[in-house]
Amino acid sequence: MYRSAAKSVVISGHRWRSVGLLTRYPLPRRHFISYPPSLSARNPKQIYCFTDRKTSTINIKATKKAKEPKNVTREKDYPHVIWWKEKMQVCRKTSCMQLINRLTYSNLLGLDENLKNGSTKEGTLNWELLKFKSKFPREVLLCRVGEFYEAVGFDACILVEFAGLNPFSGLRSNGVPKAGCPIMNLHQTLDDLTRNGFSVCIVEEIQGPAKSRSRKSRFISGHAHPGSPYVFGLVEDDRDLEFPEPMPVVGLSRSAKGYCIVSVLETMKTYSLEDGLTEEAVVTKLRTCHYHHLFLHKSLKNNSSGTTRWTEFGEGGLLWGECNGRHFEWIEGNIVNEILDKVKELYGLDDDATFRNVTVASESKPHPLHLGTASQIGVIPTEGVPLLLKVLLPSNCTGLPAIYIRDLLLNPPAYATATTIQAICKLMSYISCSIPEFTCIAPSKLVKLLELREANHVEFCKIKSVLDEILQFHRNSELNEILNLLVYPTWVASGLKIDIELLVNKCESISLTIADLISLNDESDQKSSSYANIPSEFFEDMESSWKNRVKKIHLKEAYEEVDKAAEALSLAVTEDFDPIICRIKATTAPHGGPKGEILYAREHKAIWFKGKSFAPAHMVWADTPGEKQIKQLKPSIDSKGRKVGAEWFTTMKVEDALTRYHEAGAKAKSMVLELLRGLSADLQAEINVLVFASMLLVIAKALFAHVSEGRRRKWVFPTLIQSQQSEEKEEMDRNRGMKITGLSPYWFDTAEGGAVLNTIDMKSMFLLTGPNGGGKSSLLRSISAAALLGVCGFMVPAESALIPHFDSIMLHVKSYDSPADGKSSFQIEMSEMRSIIARATSQSLVLVDEICRGTETAKGTCIAGSIIETLDSIGCLGVVSTHLHGIFNLPLTIKNTVYKAMGSDSVNGKAKPTWKLIDGICRESLAFETAQKEGLPVTIIQRAEHLYDSVYKTDLNSETYKGFHEVCNQPAGIQELTIASSDEITNQAKKFWKDVENVVCIICHKKINETVRCVLVGPRQQPPPLTIGASSVYVILRPDKKLYVGETDNLQGRVRAHRSKQGMQNASFLYFLVPGKSVACQLETLLINQLPNHGFKLTNVADGQHRNFGTSDLSLESLNLHR
Repeated sequence: MYRSAAKSVVISGHRWRSVGLLTRYPLPRRHFISYPPSLSARNPKQIYCFTDRKTSTINIKATKKAKEPKNVTREKDYPHVIWWKEKMQVCRKTSCMQLINRLTYSNLLGLDENLKNGSTKEGTLNWELLKFKSKFPREVLLCRVGEFYEAVGFDACILVEFAGLNPFSGLRSNGVPKAGCPIMNLHQTLDDLTRNGFSVCIVEEIQGPAKSRSRKSRFISGHAHPGSPYVFGLVEDDRDLEFPEPMPVVGLSRSAKGYCIVSVLETMKTYSLEDGLTEEAVVTKLRTCHYHHLFLHKSLKNNSSGTTRWTEFGEGGLLWGECNGRHFEWIEGNIVNEILDKVKELYGLDDDATFRNVTVASESKPHPLHLGTASQIGVIPTEGVPLLLKVLLPSNCTGLPAIYIRDLLLNPPAYATATTIQAICKLMSYISCSIPEFTCIAPSKLVKLLELREANHVEFCKIKSVLDEILQFHRNSELNEILNLLVYPTWVASGLKIDIELLVNKCESISLTIADLISLNDESDQKSSSYANIPSEFFEDMESSWKNRVKKIHLKEAYEEVDKAAEALSLAVTEDFDPIICRIKATTAPHGGPKGEILYAREHKAIWFKGKSFAPAHMVWADTPGEKQIKQLKPSIDSKGRKVGAEWFTTMKVEDALTRYHEAGAKAKSMVLELLRGLSADLQAEINVLVFASMLLVIAKALFAHVSEGRRRKWVFPTLIQSQQSEEKEEMDRNRGMKITGLSPYWFDTAEGGAVLNTIDMKSMFLLTGPNGGGKSSLLRSISAAALLGVCGFMVPAESALIPHFDSIMLHVKSYDSPADGKSSFQIEMSEMRSIIARATSQSLVLVDEICRGTETAKGTCIAGSIIETLDSIGCLGVVSTHLHGIFNLPLTIKNTVYKAMGSDSVNGKAKPTWKLIDGICRESLAFETAQKEGLPVTIIQRAEHLYDSVYKTDLNSETYKGFHEVCNQPAGIQELTIASSDEITNQAKKFWKDVENVVCIICHKKINETVRCVLVGPRQQPPPLTIGASSVYVILRPDKKLYVGETDNLQGRVRAHRSKQGMQNASFLYFLVPGKSVACQLETLLINQLPNHGFKLTNVADGQHRNFGTSDLSLESLNLHR
């Protein structure tokens, strides 16, 4: 298929074939491919500048008259020039300020034509740059000039200020601002600019010889945006490019439903719309989303009272404070259409470019987390608050899976999605087969690399791994059930709806397509050329840039031509250089004798002779060996025709052979790149399937990691109850309620013990009191986190749990003042309480810690009482904690609120918190004890006690404090396992492992009269979560063909440790689970001592002598292996 295409490849314009991801659309204006004109016939919209420089043979010296800069700004360029002027005003570096003084705001580059090199006349480089700049007026323009990327005017100032570069020509005041970086530092410079929010347009020049007295032609090769890196030339690299998380363009508006946020991803050509959000939810999304541009709709200026004043106070004040310190632009009209038009303008897209709506609407979906809730339970990093993500996933699970879990917590899913996720996790918890390694590729990376034809062979190998892992799921009976369930949350996450049968068929066909062309890791038929008389580094450098990319069969003629050219080069070196070397070696002299050798001139990509004093003395030729070849030598010259050095020589024959070899290599490399670009075009037609498969594996890896960590921490799956609105109050009361038994703070590791467990049986609001340090805040965080995890379908830190699918979970812990917004802590608290009360329903969970503590006691108590009455009438579940004991003296009208307290015990006459939830009221704050514990001077505490006794002393009711202690220990069961099949294990290896398994079963059965069932973990696989915390015995086949027998309580960690050793990366494991470490140790010794008797070689035979077990005929009938 590819063999004939390699000779003459013409790639058609790229398309999106609809499986649901992206509809067909024309080539965007900004996508300029990097190939020279001869290779770019498929891309007719590339922009080139071909200019001939007009020269004169007469040198005329003329003096320039100083002129006032003319206002030549075109009307459409004026807003962009003003935009650049604002950017210049934020610059602070001294060197940058001196450059800014030389700018003029009369053109898009900011060039003053009165300065040296400031001319923008037709045919000059500045004229070219202006043409490119007009296409993308708000992007920094970097232009390739020789071995540098240069910028002038505004762009040079940005490079100096934000990329840390020095101005060209120092700080001379007679030239236009100019700065740049060497080719090797381009990506570092782009990273610096995009990290500071700038977009960059990169202009490349056509490489190769140019016509005499003519300027090289240039074209726009690509762009770098925040969240979207520059990928030009990646197809030629032998490396994988790390992609950052994509940054969307965000728009905010307001309607009768609430706040609306529109998020557009230019790379993916997708947008999503969420309406009916609260102000706090919008602020949370802005805090957790790194966006490229922010647009605010004019509807935000209007509030419910009909006024047009949008300030820090009242409605919209929180959002005003969030946006006030950021750069944004106002828009009006239809929010979606306006944002899409802005995106097309910002990224230079065609007007008819289309974007796909990936919003998955669901009326039953819970509301996104408020900022206070997300920060106080560690969904987003907050100082002093344990990070929830840190305990949900193992420490080695980062990147895309962690982002998926974080986004799910911030935006809890609908009931159908949550129950599906929980069903997947339950299946993952009990599977017995090995699981894939989960190759994760960012969907935005897939789309961009395939769209721009820049995917290299490394990327294709990763894509194939993704597809093969999907097929591994499909072909395994246990994993296939999980695969079918994963389709639903993948649709919700990606907006793509792909049938499972279509997915599997496409994965098979695409995987075969890649395998037909790409040279995979296990193929080694493309070694570099090698000849004894030519340094091996030469051929490695020349051929490593294109060999082992595609299969040799597709480029047979090109490979043969390279081999012939390499042989001809070796022959030329043999005939012209070897006789000289032999002559030098035959000549002996104690000092100053002839010297010479054949060397690789890496900088010039050439094989030359380097020597001195090798010619006959006084030019006396005696027809001795080597004289003829010495006469043929000539000085070596570089690509610009300059002599390289006095000691470098070559011959015409060697130079002709070098030229032939380089041309053959260049032709082969060009054909390899064309084949790779052709494969990109083929795969782009299936981009929907690739994005869906990639997202599915990201979700699978995230959930497997969560289940593994949850099992290790001994968490449980809750029973999730669907919230239902019912007109019958009695029926609604009967269905409502949340019960969590053995609740542990999420930041405690239950498996290690030490946590105080509580049981929460909640059918109404709790009014909670308790001493300082008694655990009120911790309890509220624990309840909130457990409820959120349950609503998302995850495991929870408890012994058992019954959790309703709340429509919103709102936690308010404490407030600090915000001087920047001019708000006190009490103002912020009241703003958050307004939002909570407005959003709360009978299906909500509301948790408020130490309500109204930021104002004077009397009025704060009354406000707190009124809020409690309101929440009670709404009928939501929740907890309100307080130290305002005056609430109990207020004539409150409450029907559903019960009194709870954090208990304490009397130890040596002093109260000590038990951190247990009990019934009743606690009026003891332990304030004096807490102050003393924290080191407050004793004199102050004694004076405070005296004042208290004289004014506030009351009798405490000791009967208020009750407690309980309940510990439930459940034995960990080990289920019977079966051998998992794997397509990656060869038939020979399968037979070997089957033999090992049979012998292991025979040895163990003979001793314990129980059947042992083993699981095989093949290369690029790992043990399932079921092995977490369970004792197991395992067998490894080492590279030296010897077995290693071991036992462990952490099989996943032991597998990683073994595979981290040299040569063990693809080691396979055979294991079986046993009930307890002592049994594992005994069976380990038994196998070590008995396996050699069955013909197997072991590396750790000595370990069998550590225990007196395995050599006798003792029966172990008392040992029961779990099935």
